[in-house]
Amino acid sequence: MRPLIDIRFDAVSKRYRVRQPIGRDGGGRYRDFWAVRDVSFDVARGETLGIIGHNGAGKSTLLKLLSRITAPTSGTITLSGRLAALIEVGSGFHPELTGRENIFLSGSLLGMKRREIASKLDRIVAFAGVGPFIDMPVKWYSSGMYIRLGFAVAAHLEADILLVDEVLAVGDAAFQLQCHERIAELRRDGTTMLFISHDLTSIARLCDRSMLMDRGRIALTGVSRDVIAEYNRIVADSQAREVADAVAVDARSLARVVDVRFLDDDGRESVVVRTGEPLRALVDVDVTLPVRDAVIEVFYYSRDGRTLHCQHSTALSGPRLDLMAGRRRIEFLCDEIGLQPGIYAIGASVRERTGSTALDWWYGVRLLNVEQGKPVRGYFYAPHEWRCADAGAAAQCRAADA
Repeated sequence: MRPLIDIRFDAVSKRYRVRQPIGRDGGGRYRDFWAVRDVSFDVARGETLGIIGHNGAGKSTLLKLLSRITAPTSGTITLSGRLAALIEVGSGFHPELTGRENIFLSGSLLGMKRREIASKLDRIVAFAGVGPFIDMPVKWYSSGMYIRLGFAVAAHLEADILLVDEVLAVGDAAFQLQCHERIAELRRDGTTMLFISHDLTSIARLCDRSMLMDRGRIALTGVSRDVIAEYNRIVADSQAREVADAVAVDARSLARVVDVRFLDDDGRESVVVRTGEPLRALVDVDVTLPVRDAVIEVFYYSRDGRTLHCQHSTALSGPRLDLMAGRRRIEFLCDEIGLQPGIYAIGASVRERTGSTALDWWYGVRLLNVEQGKPVRGYFYAPHEWRCADAGAAAQCRAADA
């Protein structure tokens, strides 16, 4: 029995007319720019499809076409069921209205009936965690409260098809995990979802399969991990090299990063650490042929993968590393992790120190949740010690200790 199809793109293209100025008088001519070109795909009922690609690849145009913000130049789009979008949360709020009033306003704008909103009011307020402030004008809300309430309203729509676009990184780490749990709940309830994001870790965890867009066309569709790996190979020569000193994957595949795991002080696997606490990272590598003078690195990215916060690398200290054939494990020890509270995406690579290409680039499967630990200001905790630096001050320090 064939699965029911909720979303169907059939040879869809979208053309824009782009003006090219010529000369100082502002005159010019127009050229055709195809934001999407001959795109065809289906999304089955209850399936979650991830769409990834670099900026300008056509992801946002697909979203506008699905939302009927714009019409295709050619081709047809067929939707079966009620569609809702989790895009710019809280965008429909009125600052002078209370949180309660804005729930009804925003819910109505999103297509919910008043009775439906009223039946879900308590759940929305509890999800957002703004109960004591629900009858206060939202102009007095903090940015975090504002965003949480907006997401809570949109996340409680009863839609057949849900479009999700870069909204799961809102709020603090605890609320982000709560958002993921809500999306997972909607998946279990059979909601069909289209997930457009740079957040490759979320794509890998939440999507049944993924689609890679490149220059307005579909470059690859398949298992999320394979599609993410292909995307990383495409961007490795530019973004990855810039932020992580990594380069394109070598087809020889002498070695592959299998997994990255984290251990707590008791040696148990964990994905939670506190700022300023010790951190142990284990990197497992399958080596096909010996790799001489190898370099293994672990990268700690922002949740969306756009910012590299820090790295661990065998190239920075210690002896030369030669990898013999077989399963090899490298352990990185950090006495005090400097990452501030948040959720971080993890990447890893293996390369030859003198080689021009990476042997393997691993990304998008593991998250690290850093919780509040040592209270410090700024973007990063820097482990340090202090002492009195002059004789008089040192004497006073000793006297105080006595």
